[in-house]
Amino acid sequence: MKKMPRNALNQSTKRKSPSATKTKSAAFPAKKPDDLKITLISLHGLIRAHDSELGRDADTGGQVKYVLELARELAAHAHVREVELLTRQIIDPKIDDDYAQVEEQISENAKIVRIPFGPKRYLRKESLWPYIELFVDQTLQHFKRTGLPDIIHGHYADAGAAGAQLARLLHIPYVFTGHSLGRVKRQRLSLGKTDIEALENKYKFTPRIEAEELALETASMVVTSTFQEVEQQYELYDHYEPSRMEVIPPGVDLNLFSPADKNWKLPKIADDLGHFLREPDKPMILTVARPDERKNLEMLVRVYGESEQLQEIANLVIVMGARDDLRELPKAQRSIIENVLYQIDKYNLYGKIAYPKTHQPDDVPELYRLATSTKGVFINPALTEPFGLTLLEAGATGLPIVATNDGGPRDIISNCQNGLLVDPLDQSVIEHALLRVLTEPEQWTDWSANGIKGTREYYSWNNHANRYLRDLDDILKHSPAPVLADKSTLRRLPDFDRLIITDLDNTLTGDDEALQEFIEQIRENEHIGFGIATGRRLDSAMALIKELGLPQPDLIDTDAGTQLHYGEHLTPDFSWRKSIGYAWKPEEIREVLDPLPGLFIQEEDHQSEFKISYEVDTNLSPSITAIKKTLREAGLRAKVIMSLGMYLDIIPVRGGSDLSMRHVLWKWGFAPEHVLVSGDSGNDAGMLLGRTLGVVVGNHSEELERLRNRPRVYFAKASHAAGILEGIKYYNFLDKITIPNDRIE
Repeated sequence: MKKMPRNALNQSTKRKSPSATKTKSAAFPAKKPDDLKITLISLHGLIRAHDSELGRDADTGGQVKYVLELARELAAHAHVREVELLTRQIIDPKIDDDYAQVEEQISENAKIVRIPFGPKRYLRKESLWPYIELFVDQTLQHFKRTGLPDIIHGHYADAGAAGAQLARLLHIPYVFTGHSLGRVKRQRLSLGKTDIEALENKYKFTPRIEAEELALETASMVVTSTFQEVEQQYELYDHYEPSRMEVIPPGVDLNLFSPADKNWKLPKIADDLGHFLREPDKPMILTVARPDERKNLEMLVRVYGESEQLQEIANLVIVMGARDDLRELPKAQRSIIENVLYQIDKYNLYGKIAYPKTHQPDDVPELYRLATSTKGVFINPALTEPFGLTLLEAGATGLPIVATNDGGPRDIISNCQNGLLVDPLDQSVIEHALLRVLTEPEQWTDWSANGIKGTREYYSWNNHANRYLRDLDDILKHSPAPVLADKSTLRRLPDFDRLIITDLDNTLTGDDEALQEFIEQIRENEHIGFGIATGRRLDSAMALIKELGLPQPDLIDTDAGTQLHYGEHLTPDFSWRKSIGYAWKPEEIREVLDPLPGLFIQEEDHQSEFKISYEVDTNLSPSITAIKKTLREAGLRAKVIMSLGMYLDIIPVRGGSDLSMRHVLWKWGFAPEHVLVSGDSGNDAGMLLGRTLGVVVGNHSEELERLRNRPRVYFAKASHAAGILEGIKYYNFLDKITIPNDRIE
């Protein structure tokens, strides 16, 4: 390999935050080097360690609170050295500067680390999908600086997909918590609606569900909150494996959410509500929820507005997050609030209903105590409810609850016996449940006492952390050490300062004149390494390389991202080979796929140890989605890749150009922006995404159209090798690299 200065790469310096400095406290045991490092990932929402802006928008809710409290509790336990919560760095004048801080301490041994990826501004979760691979690449750089964790735990679908990719690449055990599931939400929101396409455009269900499948396929453990989640929600997924699911209910901060003591006085929030209510001393029907379609707030106002009895005996208080200017809210949230306001006007509920526009985090426990002091009730009428932390908070303060008959509420009421379950779509059932709580004083007293007792018995964070760590210990005992954690490997640097990696067929081939110009550029620039990534077998690829007169590749990635070799002697990458066979069952895969119509196994010289190749007649064959589902239902774990609309490769779950390229960059210490990758078909899609500099040649197949407008993916006008040359010029790759299509705003 060509020799270059050892310090040519990795010139970036680590930014330090004053809050990252730790002061040891006698309250915590001294940590040892062999204690656990746990990485939690939660990508969306506004996450900070203090004054959480819960309810500010649809993405800043219970999940934010969950991951912060989980990190804090885990870090306090013996044998946990460190907990880091990875989230997205946001630099946006519309939000607080806290969310731009690189690191922020949560507690002793627990911190938030904000990873920059995608546009700098705040994005709702449905807009994050094009940038997930950028997060993966940035996190690999973070791990290179700080060391690998023992466990990666992804929260929600976006972090679920990112965490699964990291775990597959680094061979670190993976834990997943879905929080809410795409298939379930799509099912509920589709009821009675004909415009399914509009729902897809709004909620991006297709990438979300595929991300959840990837996370479920990868996870050693799936943490759920309820048995109903396991039996009725995760059961909808192809990778449903009950044996890997653990029901560990989340906790509630029992110090913060506690009954009023004898010295309790009316809080300031009572004055705020008093501005709305003519008779503020009436019992309170309270709900605390983000303005989200799933929360079903419009139904609650309709129930109250059409019930003379409820209006006679109680006030309705709806706390819908915080807002400064209604017009500045995202369209979906604004629509919910406007519909609520419309119904207030329609039913003339003025003086009977309160809807404060803002509140502070420390107002929430006081709201529960205030509602309890009026002998009121808390209601959660959501269409779906994976758990429902607000129900625990209400119960812990002694406020009886009415909740949707779904997910967490079922288990909470079963354990605590502190309220009633309702069908969130049945107006009369909701009305009758509220009336019962408000008009049966002896039953109210029993439910209040039961909630206080039951939450303390079943829902403490200490119990949650103990169960969680017990299960992690079991996972780690049965998991091999990370293959890529070998220190001798991590210290090695490439012998050139940048790489060009390109597909062979139809990318390099097809334009002899442009190919010769490309070869000359490679030979003239000795500081640039040259790599090939191809679906061909190694022997076939080397024969074509010789035929084309190409230089000997410094790197050759063959068999659709399942084989890696280096240099003149084609030295195999043994660490890659050691990992690639994970869960690979080629004979069983062929037994399942060979009989399918329209799939024709290719000749033997197209098959290899970790690749099964078919030609496909798409007029006869099942769709790619159906083929994936068939494999999943057979319990087989594999990647399915379609190229040029007619070639189908089945490879191991740890294979593919996305993981093989990231393995190379991780192993050799390359910065992704020093790597230009080029391809023309679906087989190349994985390596084109992320922080590498992607070039799609003009003669590309339809599969790559989905990458158009992705950051760092340039669609050349020229075809074949001329398209690569165009991409090299676009990125100024031979000189001082520039990235015009980084799309950072």
